Parts: sequence; C-alpha cells; structure tokens
Amino acid sequence: ALEPLSVSLAIGVAWALTGYLSHPNFYCSYVECCPSDGHRINATALRAQLDTKLFGQHLAKDVVLKAVMGFTNNPSPKKPLTLSLHGWAGTGKNFLSQILAEHVHPAGLRSKFVHLFLATLHFPHQDKVKLYKEQLQNWIRGNVSACPHSIFIFDEMDKMHPGLIDAIKPFLDYYEQVDRVSYRKAIFIFLSNAGGDLINKAALDFWTSGKRREEIQLKDLELMLSVGVFNNKNSGLWHSSLIDRNLIDYFVPFLPLEHKHVKMCVRAEMTARGYAVDEKIVQAVADEMTFFPKEQKIYSDKGCKTVQAKLDIHEDF
Repeated sequence: ALEPLSVSLAIGVAWALTGYLSHPNFYCSYVECCPSDGHRINATALRAQLDTKLFGQHLAKDVVLKAVMGFTNNPSPKKPLTLSLHGWAGTGKNFLSQILAEHVHPAGLRSKFVHLFLATLHFPHQDKVKLYKEQLQNWIRGNVSACPHSIFIFDEMDKMHPGLIDAIKPFLDYYEQVDRVSYRKAIFIFLSNAGGDLINKAALDFWTSGKRREEIQLKDLELMLSVGVFNNKNSGLWHSSLIDRNLIDYFVPFLPLEHKHVKMCVRAEMTARGYAVDEKIVQAVADEMTFFPKEQKIYSDKGCKTVQAKLDIHEDF
C-alpha cells in the first residue's frame, strides 16, 4: 500500500506538472498562439528591417510604420487598420505587407492568423460574385473570432470584380461588434497596381521640376490616388463604399524605382544568396533592366521584380 505522504507528493507533482504544461508561455512555444492584447510590435526592429530591405519608398515606410505603431499601441481602436498600397509591380507592396505580417505574427505568411487572397485565384468568376461575398464574410468572421489580431491581405485588387470587396464593409466600419464579434484589432491590407500611372506621373513631375523624390509627401498624392482608384473600373475599389465611407485609413503610394534602387535590390539579393557583392555584376544586372520614359530612362518599368531571374544568369560569376 502507498503511504499517505507518497500519494500526496505524487498528486502535488502531477498538479504542478499539469500547470506548467498548460501555461500559455510553454504551450505557445510549441503551438502558434494569437497575440495577447498586451502584445506590442518592436518599432525599432520594424524600422530597421524596412530601412535595410525596402528601397526607394520613403513615403510607404514612414506612413505604414506610424500607422501600424499607432494602431497596435492603442488599447481600444475604434475600427480595424485598413491600408491600401498602390504602385507598379516590383516596387515593394508585397514585400512591405510580408514584413508587417512577420512583426505581428512571427510565422508571417505561413501563420494561421495571416490570410492572403489572390483575386485571380480565389475569386476568378464574375458570375459567382454573390457566392464569393458570402464565403469571404464567413471566412473573415470565423478567423477574427479565433484571433482578433488577424491580418487579411488582398492582392491583385486591380483584378477584383467590382463590388466584391464591399462585402467586408461592415467589418471595417466603426462598429463595436458585428454579430457579437469585434473586428477592431484586425488589419486589412489591399495591394493594387491601380493608380500606378498617377504616382509615376507625379514622381516624374517632381523630377522635371528639379525636386528630390524624398520631398514628395503623402499629401501630394493621397487625395489624387483615392479619387483615381474610386473612378477606375479596374481598381477593385471602383465606386466602393469603403472609399465613400472613408473606411480606408491610408492610401499608400509606392514610387517608381530608379537605377540606384535597382542596384540596391541586386546587392540585397546577392547578400541573401551568400555571395560577396560584386559591383560589376550589380551593374550588369541593372543594365539588363528596362527604364522609362523612353528618352530619360529614369525609372525601372518592372521595379525590382525581375532582379532574381536576372541574377540567375550570372550565377557562374
């Protein structure tokens, strides 16, 4: 027979072990958990990563950093943070959204709390818009119920069927709850090439007038951008209630990239592959890119999008 002292000791150890194993810090070290309400983004680390990995986008870095830090440090936001990122391909929209996701959820795009929608993949058929709206609402409702700090990224907004995105309007509005679910701590990010022509023209106008691109401010572009995408049938936000109701917090312009920015991308890619940076290769890759306008050749027409493929050709070196 077991002695009473031995039984008591065994029970005590079992309770202690159970408590330790069930403690959130232990459990969440093995299973991804939704961040607690007290979770704060490391602003210094986020800024450092943006400075070292996102090139030529002083506006986007400044606006997004301030918007995200203000939002996450607010214990009681009145609505979800909603960002709409605009610019030509290869300027860094996807890259910035990935960096942001990683600072909220360390697994980034692999996190079960980060949801990426591609218009051409998830919503391909015009005649199924009604079904897509219902599916989208159910998906967002279910995932925010599971994690209030969920992130939803909508890529290829310029290929989104008109009216579809308005299905999420109730979740972005100033409601404390919708069907007993609060969406106020979620983040919604829209990525679009729409408005890129307007941004490029504004950047070229600054260059023509002898001004530095770093002098371009958000107020120089944001109103023009919001009006432009609202009236653009190919923007995904055409006549959208999200704009009409001022539910998009920031329209973030991504400027066209110059030669020096393309070279920065090449150097960063070489470093990421473990290569020593060779300026001859950097120049060779940059020379293979195409630039506009035709006469001045100031801006890369694909940003840094094809840098990886171009660098592959020079692997032997």
